[in-house]
Amino acid sequence: MNTIRLTAAQAMVRYFSNQMNANGERFMAGCWAIFGHGNVAGLGEALHAAGDEFPTWRGHNEQGMAHAAIAFAKAKNRHNAMMVTSSIGPGALNMVTAAGLAHVNRLPVLFVPGDIFANRAPDPVLQQVEDFDDGTISANDCFKPVSRYFDRISRPEQLLSALPRAMQTLTNPADCGPVTLAFCQDVQAEAFDYPVSFFAPKIWGQRRPRPDVDELAAAAAAIKAAKTPLIIAGGGVLYSGAEKELLACAEKHGVPVCETQAGKSALPWANPLNLGSVGVTGASAANTVAEKADLIIGIGTRFQDFTTGSWGLFKNPDRQILSINITAYDAEKHNAISLVGDAKEVLTELSVALGNHRANVPDPTLKSDWIAAVDMATAAPAGNALPTDAQVIGAVQRGVDAQSIVVCAAGGLPGELHKLWKSGAPNGYHVEYGFSCMGYEIAGGLGVKMAHPDREVVVMVGDGSYMMLNSELVTSVMLGHKIITVILDNRGYACINRLQISTGAESFNNLLDTARHAVPSAIDFTAHAAAMGAVAEKVASIAELEEAMVRARESDVSYAIVIDTDPMQTTEAGGTWWDVAVPEVSTRPAVSKARAAYEQNQKNQRASD
Repeated sequence: MNTIRLTAAQAMVRYFSNQMNANGERFMAGCWAIFGHGNVAGLGEALHAAGDEFPTWRGHNEQGMAHAAIAFAKAKNRHNAMMVTSSIGPGALNMVTAAGLAHVNRLPVLFVPGDIFANRAPDPVLQQVEDFDDGTISANDCFKPVSRYFDRISRPEQLLSALPRAMQTLTNPADCGPVTLAFCQDVQAEAFDYPVSFFAPKIWGQRRPRPDVDELAAAAAAIKAAKTPLIIAGGGVLYSGAEKELLACAEKHGVPVCETQAGKSALPWANPLNLGSVGVTGASAANTVAEKADLIIGIGTRFQDFTTGSWGLFKNPDRQILSINITAYDAEKHNAISLVGDAKEVLTELSVALGNHRANVPDPTLKSDWIAAVDMATAAPAGNALPTDAQVIGAVQRGVDAQSIVVCAAGGLPGELHKLWKSGAPNGYHVEYGFSCMGYEIAGGLGVKMAHPDREVVVMVGDGSYMMLNSELVTSVMLGHKIITVILDNRGYACINRLQISTGAESFNNLLDTARHAVPSAIDFTAHAAAMGAVAEKVASIAELEEAMVRARESDVSYAIVIDTDPMQTTEAGGTWWDVAVPEVSTRPAVSKARAAYEQNQKNQRASD
């Protein structure tokens, strides 16, 4: 057997450099790294030697660079991924939140945090977390509940089994999610005679399980028996590349479609059968049909509570759930009729099984009335009042082309975007709302731009989320990946403030002006963004925002636009109830009133039948 002597770190980098996707591209595009004593000597030396064969990018925050890696994978529809490495201790723990984000959203990312010494000679090493009852525990054990596959590399030869297992998880659409390989720092530097064959290039194709015959027949029978079916398109449609199949199936059989946050842009917004967003942040057209539907056909969705209105949206007493998903865990939720398989393959075979069957197409005025409501909400205001989020969204939408990509994550903006953004092309809508992670936006925008360098990327972020994590704006400048960032300053966590008030409470600790302070907050976001190398300006109106968008698109470097917005106004059209528990006992009459309404809404919940 031919062998080559390499350190474990060199072997890891060489292995991932030779793993390809079905398109002939390197599956692992490269590595994000912040070095510390736990990874600089081992992995640092290996990555330096790899050079452009396996590029390394320097981040400014471990969570931020992990968000960039995850956004890249999402924008690539999981056909590519990135590696992220940190030292042990705080550097590693900074990435746990990002691992949770990837796990919830079923997205591939490889975490390689440094770990304690396998030989335990210097214990306790700098930054080591000691467990008084278990000598095998390290800080990296925190990754276990938020990893799809976890391994601790404590001997060089363990890579021979661990790395293929990692790739299997990262590329298998049913098991896809974050992988954590906790890499003991002394082992990174240890050498081993690895088989040369281990580093031979390998292609990992996209597995496309076809549906079970009996499940397919049951699904087709349910659709044929339904009077008012409705498709809910989730992220799995995009990850499968099933946009054309979804459109063909919906048009042939007359079944209307609505979209989750992850599934938005699966169909062109203007298609008559696309009723828009569904659920808590849903369009009136989609939610009206959803309330009456007797068959809810979920495709590639995990039926999050925002999609189902906390299971209070689907009010037809005869309704059934048909769940089409590549993951059995998701397909079998809530006593659904399950159809396990790849969305593209399932839709193709399901359409054949349905023959010439057609459902009753909903009243077309539902769609036209909703678009009219969208246009009204996003139109430029007539007066000088602070603009709403919706009006800012309208100005941004008018300032970009159909191929542009909007990026967002937490707060009120995702709800407004879900309702109001008109997606012009697949993957043109990139909103992380599975984990709703504040601080994802700018780093995520960078990752999206790395995935689609030829498309305009516009990050929309509130001031609260911007303050949480903004450091990768300078990374976008440093790497030459231009993004446009629109910062909406409503002076606080306005979305949660509105939720707080809606449950009968007083505004408390959410807006900057109602939080405890000795000195009023006065943050100059324009100066801050400029200090990181972006071109930055503040605008005073929607008209000025539209003019600034022209300058932003002409810019060669990242551009930040700041605008003050109204913290209290949100789009009233559309939407449905969301389960947020209200206290049973309170001295405040407003809370008691909100509790009564809450109990009334609970009566509509039907989590399973």
